[in-house]
Amino acid sequence: MKDADDNQHGGDPLHPETIAVTGGRRPFDNHGFVNPPVYHASTVLYPTAADQVAHRNRYSYGRRGTPTSEALETVLMELEGPLCAGVALVPSGLAAISTAILAVVSAGDHILVSDSAYRPTRTFCDTVLARLGVTTTYYDPLIGAGIAGLFLPNTRAVFCEAPGSQSFDMQDIPAIAKAAHAKGLVVLADNTWATPVFCRPLELGVDLVIQAGTKYIGGHSDLMLGTISANEKTHKALMNTVHTLGLCVGPDDMFLAQRGVRTMPVRLARHQESGLAVARWLKARPEVLRVLHPALEDDPGHAIWKRDFTGASGLFSVVLKPVPEAAVHALLDTLKLFGMGFSWGGYESLAIVFDCADYRTATPWAPGGPTLRLHIGLENVDDLTADLERGFAALNAAAQT
Repeated sequence: MKDADDNQHGGDPLHPETIAVTGGRRPFDNHGFVNPPVYHASTVLYPTAADQVAHRNRYSYGRRGTPTSEALETVLMELEGPLCAGVALVPSGLAAISTAILAVVSAGDHILVSDSAYRPTRTFCDTVLARLGVTTTYYDPLIGAGIAGLFLPNTRAVFCEAPGSQSFDMQDIPAIAKAAHAKGLVVLADNTWATPVFCRPLELGVDLVIQAGTKYIGGHSDLMLGTISANEKTHKALMNTVHTLGLCVGPDDMFLAQRGVRTMPVRLARHQESGLAVARWLKARPEVLRVLHPALEDDPGHAIWKRDFTGASGLFSVVLKPVPEAAVHALLDTLKLFGMGFSWGGYESLAIVFDCADYRTATPWAPGGPTLRLHIGLENVDDLTADLERGFAALNAAAQT
């Protein structure tokens, strides 16, 4: 038997399922054990003074990398595809967003950010970046190549997220990237929803790809992690920023992420299947105005999703027909299998109520009724729809009082 990594080089490209299982593992460098060991490390010793002065160790300090971080980075690089020059690990998804932006902007620069981006992305831009002298303009996520009309002489970067957080707008990332690169701009994209299993943004023209590894990479709601994948153009600036900011991830979280990666394609396949089944069930409900899910054939973003993605995860939103707030709360409070909590991507189903109207600035948010975001976990679909059936019964009863 060869070391697992030996299978990554030469021959036909491997499929994501195989990469997830084999990437970053070298059993015979580790006494034949299947999983890489977990290094709890800070200080690294050098054998001689000459080695220390010349930095002749593979590793120099725990914060700058260990065999544990290297194993995780390797499998993530392989999942991202051949355009990935390196992956940085940081303590959270939000840390990945802020670090990636800081790697490419300077005081006096201007950036463009999708109006449908994750709300904490906006908070970072409106507070920290503003204090540093970087200005932000929020753009219509459906703008496509028209984004060129928003470029200023000092525009440095464009930040995308597809599908958009909560509202699930689909962006034409290749068109945006083409326009941005024509002006020498850097393109960033949050790919947490799809992961590189279902979308490889580097191959769509993106320069820095962000994931909240807390979600599908971990898959079990028990770790905090962010990842930033860079192409050759941005890799050096990214790593310099990560190291200068002193960012690193604890070894136990890296271990949990490695474990999660091994089953991520299998879990995502189930999330996709169950998510679409529940979404189609919801579309037929009399209480539902519409379902926001780009993999549904009648979704406005379906054509872009079908072109750029190979699958869908378990996260989508539902617009209810107008009912009092108390009725929506009655629905949520009745659910037993859907927890009410932020984040997503774990094995469990979740539901939250949300409203984008108070922070969207480039585009109006008027969905026509109360909105819920659902994450469909790994439970049985019939059990989930039965739970939602009870919730709708509670909603209808409350709406009539």
